[in-house]
Amino acid sequence: MKLVVQRVTNSQVTVEGKITGKIGKGYLVLLGVTHTDTKEVADYLVKKLCNLRVFTDENDKMNLSIKDIDGELLIVSQFTLYADSQKGNRPSFVNSAKPEMAEKLYEYFVEQCRKEVKNVGTGIFGAHMKVELLNDGPVTIILEK
Repeated sequence: MKLVVQRVTNSQVTVEGKITGKIGKGYLVLLGVTHTDTKEVADYLVKKLCNLRVFTDENDKMNLSIKDIDGELLIVSQFTLYADSQKGNRPSFVNSAKPEMAEKLYEYFVEQCRKEVKNVGTGIFGAHMKVELLNDGPVTIILEK
């Protein structure tokens, strides 16, 4: 499982002209699933994500987690995180999990995040989405296991 975590001032995802998820201060999380991922991997990354300290404290140090600031999450599935572009110019997605498996782990990941963070928005798995964000910093962290 691979996460691209962007600290944002705000973010939203739109599908077919309708906003499906919208947050204020927090993280936009792009989530990719590979064949070997499990619920245990998801649990590890939920804990890592929710305890990641990249929000600034009173001394302007990255020392606070999303839970410390009562922040929000917007989680968007993105199979292209496992693209392999080593050969040729068109990426291969053979390292991405099959949609049935990926969707189950994506939904599980979202469910576990909702136990940790009050407001968790999402995109729609497998849909063509428009994602807007205002990256704060910019701060972008990659988490994977």
